[in-house]
Amino acid sequence: MVFSKVLIDWYLKNKRDLPWRETRDPYHIWLSEIMLQQTRIEQGLPYYLRFINAFPSVFDLAQAPQEKVLKLWQGLGYYSRARNLHESAKYVAEDLNGVFPSSYKELKKLKGVGGYTAAAIASICYNEPVAVVDGNVYRVLSRFFDVETPINSTAGIKEFKALASELLDEKDPSSFNQALMEFGALQCKPRNPICESCPLSSGCLALQKNKIKDLPVKLKKAKVKKRYFNYLVVYSEENKTLLQQRTGKGIWNGLYEFPLIETEKPISEGAFPSEEKINEILGSQELSLQLHNQKPVVHKLSHQHIYTHFWWVKAERIGEEGIPVKNVKDYPVPVLIANFLEETALETYSL
Repeated sequence: MVFSKVLIDWYLKNKRDLPWRETRDPYHIWLSEIMLQQTRIEQGLPYYLRFINAFPSVFDLAQAPQEKVLKLWQGLGYYSRARNLHESAKYVAEDLNGVFPSSYKELKKLKGVGGYTAAAIASICYNEPVAVVDGNVYRVLSRFFDVETPINSTAGIKEFKALASELLDEKDPSSFNQALMEFGALQCKPRNPICESCPLSSGCLALQKNKIKDLPVKLKKAKVKKRYFNYLVVYSEENKTLLQQRTGKGIWNGLYEFPLIETEKPISEGAFPSEEKINEILGSQELSLQLHNQKPVVHKLSHQHIYTHFWWVKAERIGEEGIPVKNVKDYPVPVLIANFLEETALETYSL
């Protein structure tokens, strides 16, 4: 059995019809690869189509305000991808006259482009013989060759990269890389892989040893941190509210949110943090406070779980930084806030 030939034959018969497979334009391929990091195709596809519609070229993306980019990205998560995407677009448009780097080595210099993404773009757009290794590739290779080295270890990353490079069809790296990833997504799935019709089953060591469910091996993640957020949904008689932009290196940098008070543990309606903290945000004035949700909304990220309460805060006045409630929908916000806005229909909420 020639591994690459079997895989490419399977791919040509079974590949999904996806818009970025209709072109070798590096802008389209780069955009799709960045969006599909940590994201399923079913979730990422509508975002890809919206981005291409809003920004048909790298120049359009480069010239867009960051807030517009983040707003279109809203709900896709891992927002550093969007910020890096925007920065790289500006670099390609302004410094490279809109021409993308044409080699793996040069592509890796783009912000937000790591080894996997650079390999994907280089092989698909320029047919450069460099292997890709993503979650699907780890799964296929670990099962077929019965590799127990943890895929998220230094040794595992090195071993699987070498194995993928050894198997690579150097005459057609574009088809081989896409075939290997697609095979992991459709045939050699994480759960319930379709082994009975698998064209590689005769040589699959995990199938022979009844180890399909045991592979790939992954080291346990670090303990998830718990955080407790209290959002102040401030409103005044003139139908204004407050939003603040997150800055720094933490989560959601560049997105907007209601004024936030983070506490070390959950708090009840009768035990809200001292007025001093609220006065730092709203100044000294008479306020009425009401808890919106008794049960916290739990928002799970890969490295932290956020337990959130929303508090309605009626204020006598909001300063010049106040914005009309009807305009809140125009700001890029974390999905946690977006869900709250949709649930409460804030624009029509009775204040």
